[in-house]
Amino acid sequence: MIHDPITPSLRDFLRTSLLAASAMLTPPFYAIDAGTHATGKTTYPLNASIFRVVCALSLVLSPACEAEGKLKMETVEVDAPFEMPAITIPDFSDCPRFSITDQGARPGDLEATSAAIAGAIDKAHAANGGVVVIPTGQWPTKAIHFKSHVNLHLEDGATLLFSGKPKHYLPAVKSSWEGMECYNYSPLIYAYECKNIAITGSGTLHAEMNVWHEWEGRPEPHMDALKRLYHMMSKGVPVEERQMTGGDANLRPQFIQFNRCENVLLEGVRIRNSPFWTIHPLLSSNIVIRGIDVHAHGHNNDGVDPEMSRNLLIENSVFDQGDDAIAVKAGRNHDGWRLNTPSKNIVVRGCTIRNAHQLMAIGSELSGRVENVLVEDCKLEKSVGHLLFIKTNERRGGYVRNIHMRNITAGDIRRGVLGIETDVLYQWRDLVPTFEVRLTPISDVHLANIKAGNVKFVSRIQGQPDMPVRNISMSGISIGEVKDGKYLNQNVEGFRP
Repeated sequence: MIHDPITPSLRDFLRTSLLAASAMLTPPFYAIDAGTHATGKTTYPLNASIFRVVCALSLVLSPACEAEGKLKMETVEVDAPFEMPAITIPDFSDCPRFSITDQGARPGDLEATSAAIAGAIDKAHAANGGVVVIPTGQWPTKAIHFKSHVNLHLEDGATLLFSGKPKHYLPAVKSSWEGMECYNYSPLIYAYECKNIAITGSGTLHAEMNVWHEWEGRPEPHMDALKRLYHMMSKGVPVEERQMTGGDANLRPQFIQFNRCENVLLEGVRIRNSPFWTIHPLLSSNIVIRGIDVHAHGHNNDGVDPEMSRNLLIENSVFDQGDDAIAVKAGRNHDGWRLNTPSKNIVVRGCTIRNAHQLMAIGSELSGRVENVLVEDCKLEKSVGHLLFIKTNERRGGYVRNIHMRNITAGDIRRGVLGIETDVLYQWRDLVPTFEVRLTPISDVHLANIKAGNVKFVSRIQGQPDMPVRNISMSGISIGEVKDGKYLNQNVEGFRP
């Protein structure tokens, strides 16, 4: 670790000096020549020496100076068949470490451990780059809220056991639920408007599931809450007024949500169980997820749901899911149009899928647009519904384009290699009305070098008569028995098998 020559007492003295020097200056501060500066009828004297002192002290006290030699940045280059910017992520290897035991954490003590984690995060943040260390053992906790420049690190044999009591995820935070922004129970790990953050190590993040399993059903109060949220979204009700934790709304929180974050690393950890979507990058950029192992078989337990996020790499990870392995989203209807932020530049490579509904799903929440997605060099150990499934409906709008999948090995597939459906509404078809019709243009989808067992079909593409799906290619597809028909396509232009 590089020694910081500015001690806390010296830093306080310098801050006091900065305030005193600033008080001696009269506007405008930007006049750097000794003498006078005339603006209109008034002349402002300004001493150049004092100005230079203020500037020097400001640089000494700046966060960039505090971080020098501690928090570093790593650049990850990613090859893709589209223009893929380099991804910048934090490197905490030279940063100070703050063990939660030094902050008062005790094994089996929920209150003490929760407070200790929050205290360690405060210290790491104040250091402008620090590692919060979770040592070997089982540590019960409530919600964990990140701050910028913090690495949550789980040592080998460490388990963070997240409470299954909803009250431990209050007060409500700004989040979203199936593409609709709202205030809901906090995700178990929540980062909002954070920069340079990481979750690393070889330990385990484990969610207790008793209550969340009870909430997986869709009783009438839950469906009424969804209708209320849908109408608020459609009518432009401010997000702050969309409070969804009252009564029996029972909107389960995500396990990990990076909400409006930048420069994010998730590496090495095991994740067991999840109340809802497991990993949810929302309106975030520069994200690397690598070497993780996820097992979550509850309702809606997708592995990773990048939503309105860009410049993201998911690699060398294992997904064993109760829903889709990867599901790219981009907001629902009016919220997706309002936020107007596409999901783009997303690469998934070298992953193993042990169980999932789909390897890659896109939609149905895609109103903010989806483009530039690559899935390559992945293998599937069990049957899935599709390798690639793109789904939308007449309410979504947006677009889907420039999607690539190649070098995939799978066994039998319950449905087919490629599915594209444009009328997927599930329970929403009769639950709520269509406020505005916007079809989704879908084009430039390319699959190559796919090996699979038996399938019902190779492709089933159901475009709209008024908006056909365009420019689809499938090359090097090697499969076993085809049960229903090889290409079950309607309203498609430019299909090249």
